[in-house]
Amino acid sequence: MSIENIIFFLAGMGLLMYGIKIMGEGLELAAGAKLKTLLEKMTSNRFLAVVVGFIITTLIQSSTATTVMVVGFVNTGIMNLTQAIGVIMGANIGTTTTSVLVSLNLSSFAPVAIAIGVMVLLFAKKNVFKHIGVAITGFGMLFLGMYLMKTSMEPLQDSQIFKEWLMNADNPVIGILIGAAMAALIHSSAASMGILQALASQGLVPLNFAVFVIYGQNIGTCVTSMISSIGTKTNSKRTAVMHALFNIIGTVIFLLISYFLPFTEWIQKISDNTMMQISMVHIIFNVVSTIIMFPFSKLLVKLSCIIIPEKKDSSENEFSLRYVDDLMINTPPFAVAQVAKEVHRMALLARDNFSLAAKSLINADIGQIDKILHTEEIINYLNHTITPILVKINALDLNYNDAKYIGRVFHVINDIERIGDHAVNLSEAAQSRVDEGIVMSNEADAELREMYETTLNLLDESIDAFVTQSLDYDRALEINKLEASVDDMQKSFEQAHIDRLNRHLCDTKAGMLFINTVTDFERVGDHSVNIAWKVSEKPVMDH
Repeated sequence: MSIENIIFFLAGMGLLMYGIKIMGEGLELAAGAKLKTLLEKMTSNRFLAVVVGFIITTLIQSSTATTVMVVGFVNTGIMNLTQAIGVIMGANIGTTTTSVLVSLNLSSFAPVAIAIGVMVLLFAKKNVFKHIGVAITGFGMLFLGMYLMKTSMEPLQDSQIFKEWLMNADNPVIGILIGAAMAALIHSSAASMGILQALASQGLVPLNFAVFVIYGQNIGTCVTSMISSIGTKTNSKRTAVMHALFNIIGTVIFLLISYFLPFTEWIQKISDNTMMQISMVHIIFNVVSTIIMFPFSKLLVKLSCIIIPEKKDSSENEFSLRYVDDLMINTPPFAVAQVAKEVHRMALLARDNFSLAAKSLINADIGQIDKILHTEEIINYLNHTITPILVKINALDLNYNDAKYIGRVFHVINDIERIGDHAVNLSEAAQSRVDEGIVMSNEADAELREMYETTLNLLDESIDAFVTQSLDYDRALEINKLEASVDDMQKSFEQAHIDRLNRHLCDTKAGMLFINTVTDFERVGDHSVNIAWKVSEKPVMDH
């Protein structure tokens, strides 16, 4: 085999790997929000989890990438272990679609696909068509790479060394080790399967040896998910272990099948296309493994819990992102979904802190002051931590809706943080009321309570509108009425308090405390409305 052949083989392998990569990325970006919808509709139903795993992997063309995503989902609490094992099983089946495409031997269409893909990419105006162009280009590059690899290996058919190797290529252990090393080094079971198909198509790897390489590739693809789980939470490590257990048990099952049954002979009778034979073995391995292990998925979960026990001293760090995971930050639809959950968490913290601080002031109870100040530190941490995450996500190739959403979140987290600041103001006022023995009149206390409840109702409506990204006419009308009520209360209650001061029903200290409090309530109302209006680019109605 000449240097030229080696260069062509490496070039073909590069085109294959890069073609699979950009084809998956193009399909993923074209699917965009649909992938996020699949995630949001994920339930504890294990059958649905398998289907979702299959669909996502078919789109992004990598079971390794899907499994890494699953590790990220579990790490952030979006998915539990029961859902995770179903997605992993579906992902293993989904990765077989690439091998089916390769086995069709569409090399002659590669130049046409590349030409069409590039034309679409260059001249399409809508992003979705550009993404489809990228996918078509990747599709063509995949087959062009296969063609280069197969052509470059033709001289090996006459090599005496390879002929002798073929005569002795029957050691299962060596085959499994080769397959595991290929998938682990390439970080893609789909790409390693394509390389194996290219070798087999030239008669360089007999089917009775290729089956063991396939088994090994399924084990090797677990390496990336195992590495990605390092430094994550306990359940994420368990997810990676479940992935490894699934493929190791599957390999043991098929080693027994290959040893006791004429498995390769059956495959050869079904098809005489070598690449199709490899694809069929891959499909059968993953489908049969799923059918056998699916009823025992809960046992796999329990086994992973035994292998990775819960740490006795483990405690959740409040000063950390619960839903945003570095493993997912470069996958647009999922990154956006995770940020949405993190913003919701921040909003609820600010909402509860405002409520606690307001009650502390109204009831002249400072027992929760330390908790309020601690929560404010968490809110500030989230604000400072989420902002650079948003910058990073904003630099990704987002679809129109996600890009607009991320732009709105920049403003929303600032409003949430300001609500937290007003909660601190109220807690300080509560402290002053207790320390200085400030007494409010019954009318003043009733007015503060009324304004607090209206403001809290406005804040709840606004948070729910933004989280659900739903602001219809009726809800917008209700939010407008609540805001108008808060504004009216500020004016009328301030005037009422001035009247009480003139009648000597309360002192100056109580008056200043009252005025500052209704001002804080009114400002919280303003920030609440800002949050609500960030549901759409323009307000549904003037406010």
